[in-house]
Amino acid sequence: MNVQCPHCHKNSSRVVDSRPTEGGEAIRRRRECENCGFRFTTFERVEQTPLLVIKKNGTREEFSREKVLRGLIRAAEKRPVTMEQMQQIVEQVEAKIRAIGENEISSQSIGEFVMQKLADVDDVAYIRFASVYRQFKDMSVFMDELQGMMKREQKDKQEK
Repeated sequence: MNVQCPHCHKNSSRVVDSRPTEGGEAIRRRRECENCGFRFTTFERVEQTPLLVIKKNGTREEFSREKVLRGLIRAAEKRPVTMEQMQQIVEQVEAKIRAIGENEISSQSIGEFVMQKLADVDDVAYIRFASVYRQFKDMSVFMDELQGMMKREQKDKQEK
């Protein structure tokens, strides 16, 4: 299978390394362009039935892993969160959505799933994501979210 190089756009690359992703949902392939030598990663996954996301305004669009990842990247900017951690969150969220067994899911549910996973990775990225997702309208809503985080953290410490 020839994949177009993102650097020089030629269709000649070879697989340097191939391994399953953590959940075994996909194959991660490290490739090298035979034309320019640029290395890049591709993922091969089983094509599944499309998931439709029901947006707040009632419209529907196809679920996009890339869109979820972009939101995570913005939330984790300048934070010690690796791309691998963000990709794992996306995989876990998609797996959770598919496990529900429905072909349609609300954007609110997806946001909640992302926030559950992100809270375990980085508090600041979580707050950033929540502030956009929940559209904090004033400081009191922001403070409520922070207090909720602090209560969860105290509860986790007590359980350990």
